[in-house]
Amino acid sequence: MTASSKVLAFAPADSDSAHRFFSRKLALETDCSDVYADIQAGNQAFVLLDVRSGQAFEKSHAITAVSMPHADINRQCLSKYADDTVFVVYCWGPGCNGATKAAAKISALGYGVKEMIGGIHYWEDFERYPVNRRLAQAQV
Repeated sequence: MTASSKVLAFAPADSDSAHRFFSRKLALETDCSDVYADIQAGNQAFVLLDVRSGQAFEKSHAITAVSMPHADINRQCLSKYADDTVFVVYCWGPGCNGATKAAAKISALGYGVKEMIGGIHYWEDFERYPVNRRLAQAQV
């Protein structure tokens, strides 16, 4: 380690600590690529929730996503889902914490939840994965 390195100004964690940290991080989040791969494979192991406003959802949303604005999440709106349902939540993107708010509410109600990092911004603008727009027709 060199004293002039900004990267190594703090020594890296030991491998066991790093493994625990990154494994825990992956238990709480996923990304657009993994979500889309599961959708393509027909894997229905989770419910994809768009937690932005209903108007934003209507404008454009990831295929298979269900609209559930984070402000509206409560025990009653989740009661139609089995207790072992896992939710994957997303909002606008890295500058929005709506998905984090939704995940906090959902986990407090006893459900499994992961945040899809990047949100609709990465899904649609960077990855160019299919979306539904206004008339619920897939756009490729």
